[in-house]
Amino acid sequence: MLHGKSSRFILCSRSLLQVQNLSAEHLPTASAAVNVTRALTTLEQAEARERNRSVTSFYNQSAIDAVSEKPLVRLSPTTLLYSGKSPDGNHILRSAQYLHKELPVRVAHRILAFRGLPFIVGCNPTILQVHELYIRAFHLLSEFPPVTDFDTEQKYSAMVRDLLDDHKDVVTMLAEGFKESRRHIKDESLVRKFLDNTLTSRLGIRMLAEHHLALHHDRPYHVGIINTQMQLRKVIDNWIDFGKRLCDHKYGYAPNVKLKGHVNATFPYIQSPLDYILPELIKNAMRATAESNLDNPMNAPDVSITIANNDTDFIIKIGDRGGGIPHQNFGKVFQYHFTTSGSCTDERVTRGLFGEMMNADQQGPGGGPMHGFGFGLPTSKAYAEYLGGTLTLQSMQGMGTDVYLRLRHIDGKVESFRI
Repeated sequence: MLHGKSSRFILCSRSLLQVQNLSAEHLPTASAAVNVTRALTTLEQAEARERNRSVTSFYNQSAIDAVSEKPLVRLSPTTLLYSGKSPDGNHILRSAQYLHKELPVRVAHRILAFRGLPFIVGCNPTILQVHELYIRAFHLLSEFPPVTDFDTEQKYSAMVRDLLDDHKDVVTMLAEGFKESRRHIKDESLVRKFLDNTLTSRLGIRMLAEHHLALHHDRPYHVGIINTQMQLRKVIDNWIDFGKRLCDHKYGYAPNVKLKGHVNATFPYIQSPLDYILPELIKNAMRATAESNLDNPMNAPDVSITIANNDTDFIIKIGDRGGGIPHQNFGKVFQYHFTTSGSCTDERVTRGLFGEMMNADQQGPGGGPMHGFGFGLPTSKAYAEYLGGTLTLQSMQGMGTDVYLRLRHIDGKVESFRI
């Protein structure tokens, strides 16, 4: 017997597929064009029926429920850093064996969370598509044979690499799906909890999987995905350049950025989460500065980035003098789907050459699929907290905003976080 939420998911899947499966028999058949349309529709119907059978067949199994009851086995970055490499390559085999046991559990937990969404939200086609991606991933991961030798490990790694590629657009898809479903959402806290847990779980899964895949390659100063000699200044400089290209593209100029503090700080860290958080914070500061100084861009105040490093953690402060966050918006900036992108009404931004360039097709640097969804700050905050740190704001209305990103070191001297 299916659980109530399981059967509701299948009902939802079938309802959507019934819409897709409207028969081509009702179409006129007088022209060859209609015959072609009918053939294509028949093919789409067959694919949809196969997809429905595939999803339903393994969703009905009790395996997901059983595996979702298992606890997660979370590793600290220190464990990954100091686990070492064996000359015979057995460290790669052990890593694959850990993932073989752990990934199905983590994916099953996420499937359980999708089942807990309000029915009308879970039936959104985009959210349902993500749900099915997780079900398919569980199906593939849980049915893969035990990893006992290097030949099997190679096949397992290839499957993991393919799954990472399949799930690369999940954040964008969730942003789209929840934006489409927003009018049906009554409890914002439920959505925030779901998105925080789903996005941070996804981050953890990707870090573990990418770490395993990276163990196959020897890179200087790296153990898997951990950069043992990460120079924070280089990471920040890279994203400053990104922000400048974005501003040049949209506004025709870019404010200057000053980097100060412990600019020579070097320590082991996992760079990939920083490569999401930092561009969000830096481009927000540069955008606020650019839009508040359109009348006098040559005298726009600098964006200031300060690095502070100590034995326990490191702090990045990003300060702008872009006018600050209005009082009525300050409490909303960490809400999913709240965005100030597009709030500037100056025609030099909304219309004109640069407005047209930015709004036409979003093909410039930094446009991309997440532009304007309002996921940047809340996701960055969720990531920072998952990493054992904090992301906080201080805003002086009429002056500017300071953002503080504080993250713990992973060298083992202090307790950090678990992936």
